Amino acid sequence: MNFIAWMIVASEIAFWILIVAGLATRYLLKRKKLGLFFLALTPVIDVILLITASVDMYHGATATWAHGIAAVYIGVSIVFGKSMIRWADDKFRYFVTKEGGKPAKKYGTEFAVHELKGFLKHVLSYGLGAGYLFILITLIQDPSRTEALSNVIRIWSVILGIDLVITVTYFIWPKTPSEKSKSLHS
Repeated sequence: MNFIAWMIVASEIAFWILIVAGLATRYLLKRKKLGLFFLALTPVIDVILLITASVDMYHGATATWAHGIAAVYIGVSIVFGKSMIRWADDKFRYFVTKEGGKPAKKYGTEFAVHELKGFLKHVLSYGLGAGYLFILITLIQDPSRTEALSNVIRIWSVILGIDLVITVTYFIWPKTPSEKSKSLHS
């Protein structure tokens, strides 16, 4: 694995370490401001990864799949980061501190709309990540060095299309509770 791939792995680990540290500090140590500080540091990870990948390309590196995945990671992290933190916060409060209600499951139209919002976030993260890749491709102007970036854009475009199809199916065939979970709620 190359350096950028290791940076992506380190970024993901650091992201979740900061979230766990922030939530533990907030709820277990009852230090809300310090917990918020840890949570607010998560975008710094994206900036470090963005700078690292950009500097590597600027200094003549030939793009690898890792450079492209770094752009995907950054786009997804920027757009979904807040909702991932909110999700982790809800789970932490319920399962660790035994506070609050169990996060409710969504079904039918409510679930379909929730998934549509997720798809729209995916479109936005695609715009950010693919836009960053397009800027790199345009600035470098050497297809032999940026072929991997173009391939990542192509693959991500297909994935985005698949996500759209899946999202539409939730409106056509709404999600329902399974028979097992229906009997548990009776």
